[in-house]
Amino acid sequence: LLAKAHQKWGRLPWAELFVPAIRLARDGFVVGDALETALQRAAPLWSDFPDARAVYWRDGAPVPVGTTLTNPVLAVFLERLAAQGPSAFYAGANAVAITDAVAQAPVNAATITEEDLASYSAMERNAVCSHYRSFTLCGMGPPSSGATTVFQILGMLERFDLAKMGKNNPRSWHLISEAMRLAYADREKYLGDRNFVDVPVAGLLDPAYMRARSMLISPTHARASYAPGTPPGARRRTLAVQREVPGTTHFVAVDGNGDVVSMTSTVEGPFGSQLMANGYFLNNELTDFTFAPEKDSAPVANRVQAGKRPLSSMSPTIVYDAAGKPVLAIGSAGGKRIIMHVTKALIGMIDFGLSAQDAIALPNIFMDGDDIVVEQGTWLADMAPALSAFGRHAKAGVASSKLNAVQYVDGHWVGAADPRSPGLALSQ
Repeated sequence: LLAKAHQKWGRLPWAELFVPAIRLARDGFVVGDALETALQRAAPLWSDFPDARAVYWRDGAPVPVGTTLTNPVLAVFLERLAAQGPSAFYAGANAVAITDAVAQAPVNAATITEEDLASYSAMERNAVCSHYRSFTLCGMGPPSSGATTVFQILGMLERFDLAKMGKNNPRSWHLISEAMRLAYADREKYLGDRNFVDVPVAGLLDPAYMRARSMLISPTHARASYAPGTPPGARRRTLAVQREVPGTTHFVAVDGNGDVVSMTSTVEGPFGSQLMANGYFLNNELTDFTFAPEKDSAPVANRVQAGKRPLSSMSPTIVYDAAGKPVLAIGSAGGKRIIMHVTKALIGMIDFGLSAQDAIALPNIFMDGDDIVVEQGTWLADMAPALSAFGRHAKAGVASSKLNAVQYVDGHWVGAADPRSPGLALSQ
């Protein structure tokens, strides 16, 4: 994927792109609080993973904050990748390293062949776009559920004057919560890899359908249940409930020519499968599939199939103004919560008139079964009793995120990074 993007839009030589990463792997970087915490949490799992311990442990324990961490094996591999291109990853010694790591795994050993790796090809897919207020928003389509679900939530909210209600009004957050549940109900039923299932993207984002779904939302009370709808073009599908783990990263960037990138990538859980090859972790993306192939005698859209991409919640988004000029790019990490992190920030900027930085810093909201979860330690958590008064229990809980964005303001681009996690925002 990266090589295809570079061939299409890149300007620097391919090998030059790897220089910073090679330097960090060879010369090291200083461990911060977030990495130390992640390593401490992973420590109980790593008794069977010596390759991981060899890189991230010292003297029989995870490295502490302040340690300079190097990864010379990765540096050597990146030098080869820089010189040889993608073939250095999908064939030869690296392919053997991957197949050996999986075949010799201490838990759930499996078979990946060199032919499997050699036959892989990244697919270019059309963006999914929709409108909200005076803006056009574009994002990643299936097998990501990000764009369809974010845009559905916004589409259902468009008939409400959120700007007038404001961010400090419990009713604003009640309406956001109701639209979230209805959109996620459609997500669970219809989303999957379009090469294997018919995903009614146009139907899900059809203005008339979103208006009909919006009319299910009451401004005064919560619904008793949130069934999926029947968008135009939908075929019979059953619920595709899945479990996503927040082992994701995101960045946004704008270059001097005005080209905009919003990119999300993931290895699934923290440190992926915990298996390593050539100094990097192998992913654990199989868990993004729904393991039960059928439910209620109907096929699950996100069931496991050979060659299929799993469903995700990645929501990299680019926003254009009424003149068609890009004015914002945003995305986040966070598993299934990614959709709500991005949606909240978009509402913060478009409806509440906040800067990207302040919109990102708005409290997070999600759901836990029948309950609404609002970010603990925030003013929205203080609003939980008022939010509960609409008929669905709201409670404070952990709702961390890793949003980042760039926003066009007064003739230049301004970066914004989530205050909840390590990150750096630069401005042109």
